Amino acid sequence: MTRKIIPIFVPHRGCPHDCIFCNQKKITGVSTDITSEKVRNIINEYLKTIKKDAHIEIAFFGGSFTAIDINIQESLLSVAKEYIDKQIVKDIRLSTRPDCIDENILNMLKKNGVTIIELGVQSLSEDVLDESLRGHTSKDVIKSSQLIKQWGFKLGLQMMVGLPKDTQEKCIYTAKEFIKLKPDFVRIYPTLIVKDTGLEKLYKEGRYTPFDMEKTIDIVKKLLVLFYTNNINVIRVGLQTTENISLGKEILNGPYHPALRELVESRLYRDYIEHLINRYDLKDNILIYTDKTNISKIIGNKKENVIYIYDKYKIKIKTKEDLLESSIKIETGKKSITTTLKNIYKDLYYIYNL
Repeated sequence: MTRKIIPIFVPHRGCPHDCIFCNQKKITGVSTDITSEKVRNIINEYLKTIKKDAHIEIAFFGGSFTAIDINIQESLLSVAKEYIDKQIVKDIRLSTRPDCIDENILNMLKKNGVTIIELGVQSLSEDVLDESLRGHTSKDVIKSSQLIKQWGFKLGLQMMVGLPKDTQEKCIYTAKEFIKLKPDFVRIYPTLIVKDTGLEKLYKEGRYTPFDMEKTIDIVKKLLVLFYTNNINVIRVGLQTTENISLGKEILNGPYHPALRELVESRLYRDYIEHLINRYDLKDNILIYTDKTNISKIIGNKKENVIYIYDKYKIKIKTKEDLLESSIKIETGKKSITTTLKNIYKDLYYIYNL
């Protein structure tokens, strides 16, 4: 069944803090407050374009939903719940802060049909949280995550890579702590310098340098391996491209790419192929059979992987589309290796020494 999301943006509504990296109005492209009437209009407009047999979800993004006045929360949610009650919509999702969750709030959300709660955690390193002016601690994250699970909601956790004081080690620490909380899914975002934020000020004063693309890919590939080897789905890597979200517009600097996930997954394949070359002392050209969704990742952006392997090992890589869904067959000389994506992640877990 096709999953379709009806996004409703609530920029900075209710948010008690201005985090150093955040300007929701720039990120979402929405600068006006949301009302129950607008919620209904947005839902109805989207429903005109969605097939009736789709799994439809209404998602309140941006801001800190559960920090809004309780009456406004219920007013917005009551509209969404009408579509749940009519069995038109399957899920209601919202995002909020870890320190804006308690049992009273969860009780209200449950009564109003909410099924999925995402927490904007960003990091579980206290110094990174402090430098980013998050206004909450790692203990808040642990407490709220446990409550959300206890109340039967699906839990999503969001993390950022490259915040002030961040390092690869701290990112990996955050991912490992996420795993202990057993979220249903995770989102990973690189830190970008958005106009009219505290981070822009630090950057212009020379007190903050964003991670470059290479460092970001190197970190995020390890995060993906950690989450996937622990059966946690990563539903997004990088900000979704919008009219505002692109370098030179609202983004001043940072590791932005409209297909960041593709770059990261491509690097995973390259690392695995290079591991096989070294492990088996391969000398012959390589032919890889896989399904069509993986071919571009194996070849790499602008044939990056093909060029890298040839320049370093003088081995040519070719791909051939096959019907082997989620599996890969590698042939080189007299050697043939068949594996699955799941096993590749397991191997990379040890290759990366995680």
